[in-house]
Amino acid sequence: MSSLSRELVLPILQFLEEEKLEGTVHKLEQESGFFFNMKYFEEKTLAGEWDEVEKYLSSFTKVDDNQYSMKVFFEIRKLKYLEALDKNDKTKAVVILVNDLKVFSTFNEDLYKEITHLLTLDNFRENEQLSKYGDAKSTRNIMLVELKKLIEANPLIREKLIFPPLKGSSRLRSMINQSLNWQHHLCNNPRPNSGNKTLFTDHTCSPLNGAGTPTSVTLPIAAIVRPSSYAPLGAHGLPFTPAPIAANVNVFAGWMVNANPSTSAQSPAVVASSLSCPPNQGETIHYKDSFEK
Repeated sequence: MSSLSRELVLPILQFLEEEKLEGTVHKLEQESGFFFNMKYFEEKTLAGEWDEVEKYLSSFTKVDDNQYSMKVFFEIRKLKYLEALDKNDKTKAVVILVNDLKVFSTFNEDLYKEITHLLTLDNFRENEQLSKYGDAKSTRNIMLVELKKLIEANPLIREKLIFPPLKGSSRLRSMINQSLNWQHHLCNNPRPNSGNKTLFTDHTCSPLNGAGTPTSVTLPIAAIVRPSSYAPLGAHGLPFTPAPIAANVNVFAGWMVNANPSTSAQSPAVVASSLSCPPNQGETIHYKDSFEK
């Protein structure tokens, strides 16, 4: 989509949010790819809704796009696998191992074998590196910290994390009312209140003193100005330059990072590998009608 499309979609997202149409909001975020809603991602991660987490993330990046994306998907699927094992649901664990985790064996076959070996244990905490694994809720909170670092460093997503500032609330309504005000201003005898109550038809000019037939507004050619250019989004298509990660670092070096004694928020049993994340418009006729709230 073009930058013009982006500037059309974002006010719509704001409008949908204001109208509490949450499902539609997140669907449009995914289909347009213009805004990554970190709050929504956090909610679904903490709830353990892994299918929705992956579906939302996949709208912005794929597993093999870059090292950041690969690491995020790995951590999500690994945690999904461990939770299945913790519930002693080995059938589900096997499905996750084959369908979700096998893709990473290409990058670290030994690690994949170690993950597979966990199926043979009565309790995967018998594995030394997973001995401090807590319950699902606390583990998700710890892992979320790492996932956010990876997403914020990912060049395909980081520029989409902040919703651009829109002038005032209900920007979409404001733009519609501005358009109607301008159309009414072009009438030969504009009135303080145009009387239009619908967006389904073109604005019409009421005749003076109620005589004659209402006429539709014809915009002068000079009033229809095409934008000269829009700045490119600059997110998709950029070459991946993993600045925060050393070139020789294997993103799947093991199950854990070196524990930092001074940090209580991170458990070595959860994180797979260490990562350093880096004018005057002239006279205006105020159009007040049912379109304004």
